[in-house]
Amino acid sequence: MTDSKDQEQVPGYEMEEHFEATEPEHFRAVADPTRQRILQLLRERAATTKQLAQALGMRPGAIGHHLKVLEEVGFVRVVDTRQVRAITEKYYGNTYRRLNFTARHFSWTEEIPEISPQFHLEQAMAEYEAPDLDVAEDREADTERIVPMSSLTHARIPHEKAEEFARRVMKLAEEFDQEPVPGEKVYAFLASVFPTNLPELPEDEYREGSEG
Repeated sequence: MTDSKDQEQVPGYEMEEHFEATEPEHFRAVADPTRQRILQLLRERAATTKQLAQALGMRPGAIGHHLKVLEEVGFVRVVDTRQVRAITEKYYGNTYRRLNFTARHFSWTEEIPEISPQFHLEQAMAEYEAPDLDVAEDREADTERIVPMSSLTHARIPHEKAEEFARRVMKLAEEFDQEPVPGEKVYAFLASVFPTNLPELPEDEYREGSEG
């Protein structure tokens, strides 16, 4: 196992900073909600198949399958081992601190039809926990609590401007990404800049004709 000095660090093993996921198999690997939860838990510390199964309320065999999928695409790896009687237990950890997903090189419908392009939104909805209404009504009494807030706004802007905002959003996400503090609540940050199907109003012939 790791020495006492390493155990004081969070998560107790080294990770590469980030990975640009661009291939269909990368998206398939994280499309499953259980695998998303595994990656989140392993950000906190390395864990065995048995420990992950206990945390997620699942059978070790099922967790083993999910770990194999993540390991095949390089998202998790064995970072330590422990001998328990005649059995060698493997401790898994994340390879990367952050995964960035860019679907520029393939078609969703043709290459990964079983995965929705909005899988991050679906993950967020699955994880969302409704705020405590009592806390929401009395935020000043407990300023350490965070009441979940969200905003949806639209702008008719050039593509280059949208890309500029997207880069700023990624910078903010990196700032939010903190080392986990054991025992604290896990919060999520979800932000995206994306094209919409909102239409454009037709020309107003009356107003144009009345000008001047």
